[in-house]
Amino acid sequence: MKKIISMISIFALLIIFTLTGSSYADSLDTIKVEINKGTIRPGEEAIVKIDFGTPLGAYTFDIAYDDNIFEYVSVDGGTANDTKDKVRVTFYDSTGGTNPRENMTVTFRAKSDITTSNPTEFSVTAEGLANSDASVNYDDITTPMVKNVTVEPEYKEYTINLEHTGEIIKGEEKEMTLSYSSSMGKYYEHARLIAEASTPAGASVKLTGINNDTHAEQDIIQSGWGDPQGYKIGGKDVSQILNVKALFSDKGDYKITLKLIDRDNSDAIISQKEFQFTVGEKQEIITPEPEEQEPNIPETENKITEEIKQEQEKPSTLPKTGRNIYIPMITILTSLLSVIIYYNKKTKK
Repeated sequence: MKKIISMISIFALLIIFTLTGSSYADSLDTIKVEINKGTIRPGEEAIVKIDFGTPLGAYTFDIAYDDNIFEYVSVDGGTANDTKDKVRVTFYDSTGGTNPRENMTVTFRAKSDITTSNPTEFSVTAEGLANSDASVNYDDITTPMVKNVTVEPEYKEYTINLEHTGEIIKGEEKEMTLSYSSSMGKYYEHARLIAEASTPAGASVKLTGINNDTHAEQDIIQSGWGDPQGYKIGGKDVSQILNVKALFSDKGDYKITLKLIDRDNSDAIISQKEFQFTVGEKQEIITPEPEEQEPNIPETENKITEEIKQEQEKPSTLPKTGRNIYIPMITILTSLLSVIIYYNKKTKK
């Protein structure tokens, strides 16, 4: 009797072990993790999608993330608990297998104040996995499934300018403003500004500025600008303005090419721009001899002189206008007098 009872007990244990083994023997290797973008801009959303490959009625997923770069937004496919560096999503089909899920998504948003390139990752683990009716349990996923992503701004090109006003004369220093800027510049640990020049035959040009560190003049064409190893640039609203002086040795056409280079990448060109200059000669200014000017006569004297001039221009005798009545009268009187004289002489005889 004891032997029979012992055999029944062993058989029962074997059945329990068999059932138990079947519950946890399956490994779920169909799960896949995807992200909607490989590069995320500040303020954009990153959607982590987990495909199960089979309907699941129960699961718990942990999605670890860098809370310095991302913030949790929402989940589709369970109840989420955000601990600021990890989101735990739990799901259980309370209908008993009629409403399982084949995937789930968790949405994150990249922080809007990011100004540098930030490679990061999402790490996914899982436990409590069961099929739709909970008749099969799956092994926990303890080795993280990792998806890499980079959060970086949409960088804007660096623009270079070299400006001046007025004509350029050979042998005379010309003040200029040299600048480079970007509204969102990519970060470089060791960038540097250099210049190259093309001149007329036998001519030369200098482009010098005052180094704030050494307080000495530095010819950008000959030695570049700043520390030979370069300096750090990048970020939002990058701008550097240098007051420089250009000196051209002779007249003619010149070309100065300014380059911003990356010392950490074999002096790869970050940005460059060419500037054309036409240099002339200083013109001699010939002062014309002053013209003879009439003496400045006071107004009253001018008036008197004008009156005298008008008086001199008057005729010495007035022109006759109309007939003279005295002439016939004189003629008549003369004739009458002659008759009287003749008559008297004749009477005396």
